Amino acid sequence: MGALLDLVQLRTFVAIADCGGFGRAAAALRTSQPTVSQHVRGLERVVGRPLVERAGRLTRFTPAGETLLVEARRLLAMHDDAMSRLGAGRPLTLTVGAIEDAAGQVLPDLLAALLSALPGYDVVFRLDRSPILAEETTRGTLDMALILGAMANVGGTEVGSLPLRWLAAPGWFPPPMGAQLPLVAFQEPCGLRRQAVRVLEGLGWAVRITTEAVNLEGVLAAARAGLGVALLPTAYGVPDGLRELHELPPQGAMGLWLVGRQGLDPAITANSGDILRKFFSSVMIPSVPAPPTDRRFELKLIDNSNCSAGVESA
Repeated sequence: MGALLDLVQLRTFVAIADCGGFGRAAAALRTSQPTVSQHVRGLERVVGRPLVERAGRLTRFTPAGETLLVEARRLLAMHDDAMSRLGAGRPLTLTVGAIEDAAGQVLPDLLAALLSALPGYDVVFRLDRSPILAEETTRGTLDMALILGAMANVGGTEVGSLPLRWLAAPGWFPPPMGAQLPLVAFQEPCGLRRQAVRVLEGLGWAVRITTEAVNLEGVLAAARAGLGVALLPTAYGVPDGLRELHELPPQGAMGLWLVGRQGLDPAITANSGDILRKFFSSVMIPSVPAPPTDRRFELKLIDNSNCSAGVESA
């Protein structure tokens, strides 16, 4: 019997085409780039011809590689269909990233909503910050990600928005104009942090970062401890142990964007996008002005319309 095509190697070969390269295929398959290269060499030994070639800094398929790609897709589809008919098919796993701001309070409901959009898939969640999630999706380590704000060279579709709120401990009030105002924020890079500084300094305060954290829980804990004010997007209203500062100018809302890795079935992102739009439209609680309170100072508001435009992702 002659040499046989290996199904694992064929899946790797298809992943190279779908993900746009060896490195991204390795990330999507949760393996190493040398392993991907080894699988290609194994297929080349069976076929007896080169399947990929260098074109400057890029790698592209040879004519034999293009032919094998068509056959690989056909063989893998037949194999998977047969396994499914035999009852031996295994659910595919989708790794979905989400920002803590969107998922922290609504994670069980969000997971249930996505599962309804992705029947037959196991969904694994990963919570992180938008720049990291966007980078991992571009690399193919994540299948999809829900991020805050549109990001250059990432693409995606808007599925909702989160209201931005100034949050602080119940007994905390901003100091008089001209004094130092303590701010609690994420570590850089963070567009919301820069927006908060721009707005507050534009109003006349000298902003001092008293606490910076790597995750949402750290920012919330510092704000609850009275260490300063934080500008955050939130779902389901104001988090426990905090109040919304209506003394500071409203900052509107930021869009939530769903991005998918290269090669992901477009139907998956489309179905997920539809479900997420319905989900976030039902759970968002708008910012409601608080009743009049005894303020310790009076704000002299200025036009800050330029401060809320073109916000970068947090």
